[in-house]
Amino acid sequence: MPQSLSMNLVHLIFCTKNRDASLTPAIRSKLYAYQAGILQEFSSPAIVIGGAADHVHALFVLSKNNALCKVVEEVKKGSSKWIKTQGEAFASFCWQNGYGAFS
Repeated sequence: MPQSLSMNLVHLIFCTKNRDASLTPAIRSKLYAYQAGILQEFSSPAIVIGGAADHVHALFVLSKNNALCKVVEEVKKGSSKWIKTQGEAFASFCWQNGYGAFS
């Protein structure tokens, strides 16, 4: 077979630092859209992203060209930088270390 084919669906879960309930309903939809954009940049399109005030769930198709840890790192890093630009209330925002990812 001269080509490589893959279809790896990943359910990713990660939390805010200390499970702080800082993700307000107003910011969540914008955050999810931003995270979907990051996933798209890594050829790993989001199927659905949701969550609650203290965590995010994302279902996406993992690209065969990128390692899971790199994609997760970029989603968390990029969205953390973005959310800090959303006002004074988010100036010290950060994600908790670690994540859960299931395929």
